[in-house]
Amino acid sequence: MTKLISWNVNGLRACVNKGFLDYFHASGADLFCLQETKLQAGQLDLQLEGYRQYWNYAEKKGYSGTAIFSRIEPLSVRYGLETDDEPEGRVITLEFESFYLVNVYTPNARRDLSRLDFRLEWECRFLDYLKSLDAVKPVVVCGDLNVAHQEIDLKNAKSNHGNSGFTAEERGCMTKLLESGFVDSFRHLHPDRTDAYTWWSFMPKVRERNIGWRIDYFLVSSRLAERIADAGIEPGVMGSDHCPVTLTLS
Repeated sequence: MTKLISWNVNGLRACVNKGFLDYFHASGADLFCLQETKLQAGQLDLQLEGYRQYWNYAEKKGYSGTAIFSRIEPLSVRYGLETDDEPEGRVITLEFESFYLVNVYTPNARRDLSRLDFRLEWECRFLDYLKSLDAVKPVVVCGDLNVAHQEIDLKNAKSNHGNSGFTAEERGCMTKLLESGFVDSFRHLHPDRTDAYTWWSFMPKVRERNIGWRIDYFLVSSRLAERIADAGIEPGVMGSDHCPVTLTLS
């Protein structure tokens, strides 16, 4: 069994002060992926015995950023999509013997949708990248994809139609990705589960009342679907406005 965890920590330094390491050490993950680390090289020294650390920092301070902590030594490591100079630190790919692991923090379209065009262009490049990897060996994609795919994936679907993260365009990109040969691991095991969310606004009582969105995912190449032993969401884990999502592969 291989256990993977993905978590948008919304600032790792703050999350470390809110119990991150307790959760990390208790989790028993073989591969632990982070998004929105919001730090630069040298700003945090994590002693994680038995894990190799891979970081992709954004050029802009206190913004974006991804990391993977791995018990398994990868065959290769890649940062970014086409090149290694992705300025927002959004993608890390580790190659293992039987699959690629892609950790991603998808760009947000912004509340006023001012970044929607950038987001859609990025989505096209990201899909091409995943398809190029999938042509070589199966792919596991995890991270904050910044979209609730279906109405079941957020509490107040009707009032959020057209809002950032629930536009027809963003949802269409997710549909296209899945139709390109990928499976949403959580929905594969729990097709009808409602009230299963991974992000909540910081507004008062929103998380307590579970008014959330499911925007954090583990997607796998279709031919890996039969290896999905478990796929979960851990809303009780605090420290960020997102909670961890998990995947266990047999």
